[in-house]
Amino acid sequence: MSAVRCPILALAAALFAAGAASADVKPASPFTDHMVLQQGIACPIWGTADAGEEVTVTLETLPPQKTKADDKGNWMVKLPALKVGNGSGTITIAGKNTVKLTDVVVGEVWVCSGQSNMEWPLQATDNAKDAIDAATNPNLRLFTVKKAASATPLTKVDGKWALCTPETAKGFSAVAYYFGRDLQKKLGVPVGLIHTSWGGTPAEAWTSREALKAAPELGHYLEKFDEAVTAYDHEKEDAKFKEAQAKFKEALDLWEKAVAKAKEEGKPEPQKPRPPVHSNIPDKSPNSPTTLYNAMIAPLVPYGIKGAIWYQGESNAGRAKEYRTLFPTMITDWRARWGEGDFPFLFVQLAPWQPGGNGWPELCEAQLLTTFTLPKTGMAVITDVGNKTDIHPKKKEPVGGRLALAALGIAYGEKVEFSGPIYKSMTVEGNKAVLTFDHVGSGLEARDGELKGFTIAGKDGKFVPAKAEIRGDTVVVSSPDVTEPTAVRYGWSSFPEVNLWNKDGLPASPFRTDVPK
Repeated sequence: MSAVRCPILALAAALFAAGAASADVKPASPFTDHMVLQQGIACPIWGTADAGEEVTVTLETLPPQKTKADDKGNWMVKLPALKVGNGSGTITIAGKNTVKLTDVVVGEVWVCSGQSNMEWPLQATDNAKDAIDAATNPNLRLFTVKKAASATPLTKVDGKWALCTPETAKGFSAVAYYFGRDLQKKLGVPVGLIHTSWGGTPAEAWTSREALKAAPELGHYLEKFDEAVTAYDHEKEDAKFKEAQAKFKEALDLWEKAVAKAKEEGKPEPQKPRPPVHSNIPDKSPNSPTTLYNAMIAPLVPYGIKGAIWYQGESNAGRAKEYRTLFPTMITDWRARWGEGDFPFLFVQLAPWQPGGNGWPELCEAQLLTTFTLPKTGMAVITDVGNKTDIHPKKKEPVGGRLALAALGIAYGEKVEFSGPIYKSMTVEGNKAVLTFDHVGSGLEARDGELKGFTIAGKDGKFVPAKAEIRGDTVVVSSPDVTEPTAVRYGWSSFPEVNLWNKDGLPASPFRTDVPK
């Protein structure tokens, strides 16, 4: 009898295995309950299924969108351009099985990326308790991409959409939170924030291989990367990583005890230690070129977005001149990938930091120059929120607020002054240099006393402290030691003490009139 039953059991097992191998219809990882769809565009919805399987996507009262999975099992539809309130509710994705995504809303979606100052959580900032207590807002939706690095583009990210509550907001990016909060309040529509950042990472890690390869000045990154991958000693580095994991476990145990003690004493929770990463493995390091683009940006493309905000540059400060090429290359790369034209890209100029050294003002300059070379870019200047000894200033609310202002002016066309004064031109009148500015707004002003932070040079090229005063919409700069001015600099140090603002409440960007070619 067993001889008869065995083939039957084998056949049943084979049929079960064949059924299990059949791929269920699945939406891509950015599509979850509570998501925000970008209004005003034909939003792509994509995922996987069996090759050739018919897939139908329905969003409430809108006409069903039908397609077939290609020979690799990939499918995509584009919904009709949506308006707030039109199509909100449930998305049904049906093939051989059915998936329902609930509490879907239509509004504005922004990608929020960069390094540690973008990653910095709300709970570790000034006035954190008040901000967290007031964070409940179902019209603000948050998505955090789990950290990952890859040498090749991935198709999935680990994360899900969540309503903004005190619990979900406290560990979310503070800059992104304040940006989204202010934007949602002003626009009065749902806002979705996709936070994808990693502390200590350089811009080349967030740029695709193709983009780096196409720029002659940047190809060296790929050459060194490929050589490092070939030469990597896995056995030696794996041993180091295991040792780091053991130390992390010890630190985690101490942290858990400190958390319990803080709760008993009614004190803020200490910051959780970060787990080690295999940063020495070239093809898995967040510091290697392309790895973060591949793992933390590529899987999001082409999710419908309005634009991106960015806070990064610290890790490239020693290569400021190159950043003039690298940063615009990265922005252009992202825009091309999304295929939505020149979507608004808004970023934060580096905060003042004393150990920044000579490369700090030059990196700030490279950021400023990007606003001149690429359309629909905007920069939040934060010369007033730096900390001399801390690269992570805790005042994040004005940073997010200034990015939101830039979004209102650049992305939404509102008539608001969204930038502080930006140097425009210099003329010489006798022994005085006369400077003009864009974004004067309601007028120039010196905060807290006479203008400071200006230096001036003559034909010898030596810069000396200068006297500066506002004359109408210009600034007049002079020094008794300079009879024939040739150049002026403002805030040209890693921790500048400066006070030129416009009357709209925004600080001027540091600059030099002698920008090298």
